[in-house]
Amino acid sequence: MAEKAYVDQGELSRWERGLNCPHPGHVRAIDDALEANGQLVAIRALIADLERQAGSTLEKEPSIRDEEDAMERRRLLQLATAGMGALGVSVEPVRRLLDLSLGEGFRSVEDWNLACDDHLHAMRTRRSEQVAADLGVDLFTLGRQLEASSFAEKAGLRRAAAVLSNIQANVLTGLGHHGPAIRWSQVARQAADASGDRETRVLVRAEEAAGGLYGQRPFQTVLRLLDEAERLTGKPSLTLLATRAKALALFGRHDEARQTLNALRDLTEKGASGDLFGFWTESQIHFAESWVYASAGDEAKADAARENTLRITGSHQYQTNVRLHEGLCAVVNGGVDEGMRRAAAVIDSLPASRRDTYIIETGQMVLRAVPLEQRDRPAVNEFREVLAAGAV
Repeated sequence: MAEKAYVDQGELSRWERGLNCPHPGHVRAIDDALEANGQLVAIRALIADLERQAGSTLEKEPSIRDEEDAMERRRLLQLATAGMGALGVSVEPVRRLLDLSLGEGFRSVEDWNLACDDHLHAMRTRRSEQVAADLGVDLFTLGRQLEASSFAEKAGLRRAAAVLSNIQANVLTGLGHHGPAIRWSQVARQAADASGDRETRVLVRAEEAAGGLYGQRPFQTVLRLLDEAERLTGKPSLTLLATRAKALALFGRHDEARQTLNALRDLTEKGASGDLFGFWTESQIHFAESWVYASAGDEAKADAARENTLRITGSHQYQTNVRLHEGLCAVVNGGVDEGMRRAAAVIDSLPASRRDTYIIETGQMVLRAVPLEQRDRPAVNEFREVLAAGAV
């Protein structure tokens, strides 16, 4: 029987802090214990090779960039070995080490545009926590590339930074992290403005305003962002009109909200298209209609808008929220208990991971529609508890 590898707490602590790399014998023992089929052994060999590269880089007349890359390697080595010391594999530092060993580790502007598409798709289809983590890695890499990029590349990279920062703000809003979301929105605006691309500047402001509707920003701030974006574009915009219609309905200005919806439809019929990045989808028109008509108690139009949304959308948030709009419409029309039951059933049917801020805040819209004198009804109290239990 092979002798067991022994590691005391001091050595394990040095691994975790990245001061020492585990001995190959220890790595083999960990690999066997975890039934990793040699994966940890292979990673340990890769780290050793890259560590030698990092050392040799500094043996010759190093440039500032060489020194930066060597420092980056050592920092990533610490992260990778710490992950191994905790009996796991820190995959991302290993990937970054490969980037540095293969070359610059930087991407073309076209590749960053593809990354924007990928993260936008992820935002709509994957768990928010994972999307935020993956975005954080790319935003770190993009920031490093911006520092070293040429003047010719900067505009395209800044535009990508604006879009990715905006997606991060959107994801963090869904997670209920409103402070960081607002700060990422500010980064998105700064990057968009620095890019000089008007469409990007308009987009990030429109998206920031849209996120602000979910309990994040005061009404006047939302309108100010919309006004600023409209001044920048100088022409009607589908996204801006849809967001303005929802904002007006949210704050009880139903006639103005309907007028804005009419302008949105007119613009659509004239063949207006959405943004180049893919944020705008056809379902957003019907979603805005569902929001506005339900808030005003127009049951027939709200029902039609809801069905249209459900027919074409692939967004879980839209599918859930238009069903909550149905409860909202019932409450506005006097059916408080029925509206509460419908809304509670929608949220109760969701797993905890799906009850994000966009959904809980829409539930709050339903609750706020209840007249003050009826807010102590049993059905209202029950729905209030459902919302409290589901809050992020």
